[in-house]
Amino acid sequence: MKKILQKISSLILTAILIGSLLPAKADASFEIPGSCQVQTDTGAACNVKTLDYGYDHNTYYSLRDIAMALRDTDKAFSLEITKDAVSLVLGNTYTPVGVENVFWEDSENPDITLRRNKFQVSGQSVYYYTLITKLPSGYYDCFMMAADLAMILNADITVPTAGSLQIHTEEPFHISPAALEQAGYFYGVNSVLVGDATTGEIYYRYQSDTPYPIASTSKLMTCLLTMDALAAGQLTLEQSVTISDAVQLLSDSADGGIPLEAGQQITVQDLLLGALLPSSNECALCLAESIAGSEEAFVRMMNEKATELGLTQAVFFNSHGLPSYTEDPIPSKRQNRMSAEDMFRLVSYLLKVYPQITDITSREYATLSTLELEVRNTNPLLHNLPEVTGLKTGTTNKAGACLVTSLTADDGNTEHDLVVIVLGTEDSIERGRVSGLLARYALYTFYSGIEEPENGGAAQTAENLPVHAEAAVDWILRTAKKQEQASLPIE
Repeated sequence: MKKILQKISSLILTAILIGSLLPAKADASFEIPGSCQVQTDTGAACNVKTLDYGYDHNTYYSLRDIAMALRDTDKAFSLEITKDAVSLVLGNTYTPVGVENVFWEDSENPDITLRRNKFQVSGQSVYYYTLITKLPSGYYDCFMMAADLAMILNADITVPTAGSLQIHTEEPFHISPAALEQAGYFYGVNSVLVGDATTGEIYYRYQSDTPYPIASTSKLMTCLLTMDALAAGQLTLEQSVTISDAVQLLSDSADGGIPLEAGQQITVQDLLLGALLPSSNECALCLAESIAGSEEAFVRMMNEKATELGLTQAVFFNSHGLPSYTEDPIPSKRQNRMSAEDMFRLVSYLLKVYPQITDITSREYATLSTLELEVRNTNPLLHNLPEVTGLKTGTTNKAGACLVTSLTADDGNTEHDLVVIVLGTEDSIERGRVSGLLARYALYTFYSGIEEPENGGAAQTAENLPVHAEAAVDWILRTAKKQEQASLPIE
């Protein structure tokens, strides 16, 4: 067993936690200018402008100021910032414009929107949410969360004292999910699970045995049954099917994504692409009708397959994951539900039996040839990590923002599928950040292992998985040493 000492980044624990706490104000639609002292391990401390977005301590940091602080270190980067785009080049020397490392030039609260501005890192498009503001000097500056910047720079950041950051340029970025849990970071998440789908080994889990609504991640079961139908020769990818009135009705609704008309012909291949990449509800429904004759019959197949795979917490009401209403005079509103552990079992089976599914889910874009329509994958991590191969996003009001992520890793003998399941974050911003953090943790754990917990512990394996390890993996997978964290009030 390989043990390595893992240093927990207190900045990540603190900054991420504060951003996930319940708001201290009932209504906050402004940005709070501030500053902090940032120090590198090779230079003196300097002032960095900050913006607390909407709430105290929901802090975003000036990229120009940090670029200046890192200018003579191994983590140096250059910047070009316009009103809606950022280009960051790692390894380049930053050219100052005269606004760096000084306090705010006026005291008014800037009016900025947190958004996914165009962002490139060394020429590659990435997906992070940022604030871009025009300073009174006329130059634009970009503000982003410390956790996101730490992931981009692959640098460890700590908080030595209140109101200060230290960037350790020679230490790689890493986290401990258990320490995040202890600090309260997952209070705003329904459940998470990180594991190796190839071996069935679970690296970390939080509330993973409780069923929650799963929104469009339901389409992974629809995809599995579609692959079963293809394998049985019931369908072919090139086969054209006819759009029904029900599919058109869903397409025309507020939850429609791809325009489809009754009587129109579309291939099974395009339906799969449409269901998995842009998360088309109408494509999922059309697949269900093509396989089972009706969605009702298909839902029975979904629940039967869940039972077959040992998904004890799973229940399906439709093929796509939208809310489903009963026909009662006072209708009940139901949603497909599943625990994170059941989702891990489902995904493990899907990747084991039909590994070619990632040929679809790893695409950032695709063209639906039948419709001559280009569609985009809704998974943000495809842009941020080269190891990501899928799998599926999902969002409803009840389910929150969900993401099931698959990644490839190679131990030198076998290629493994790592899986990160995040259910029920507040919004797509947090969904991407939580999933990004845990995806990096999954890769770090796979390649390096982590230190044995102080209170003991052993590797966990989900029971009754439909896949089995090719070889035993002797890692202790739960977390490292606990660090004392400052207590934070939660309202």
